[in-house]
Amino acid sequence: MKTAIIVMSDPKGGSEEALGRVFNALALAFECKQKGDEVAVVFNGTGTRWPAELTKLSHPANGLYNSVRDVVQGASCGCAEVFGATQGAKSCGVPIVKDNALAGTAGLLSLRRYVAEGWNTVVF
Repeated sequence: MKTAIIVMSDPKGGSEEALGRVFNALALAFECKQKGDEVAVVFNGTGTRWPAELTKLSHPANGLYNSVRDVVQGASCGCAEVFGATQGAKSCGVPIVKDNALAGTAGLLSLRRYVAEGWNTVVF
């Protein structure tokens, strides 16, 4: 089984809902990894802000994030630029991806690729 987990929630909102979304995204990634599935975690939209938060030792999901860092495939370049997350993602070692050329942007992370390749996609 192949599962692509797309994180779009915004950590800057300070809401419990955003934390719940990212926690469940990472928990799904962990479960998929444990079962031997192929899994990918990507950050899009305001979700590109998450890597900088999740790598903080004091963050409640830091340990869970570290357990699935090897399946984090990237953050959308255009989204990271718009939401001021480029440096944060880069400093955490998260690749900035722009494999979907879109006029007026630096390029986005292609979500269609996962669908075209038969991945189950889950958005948090």
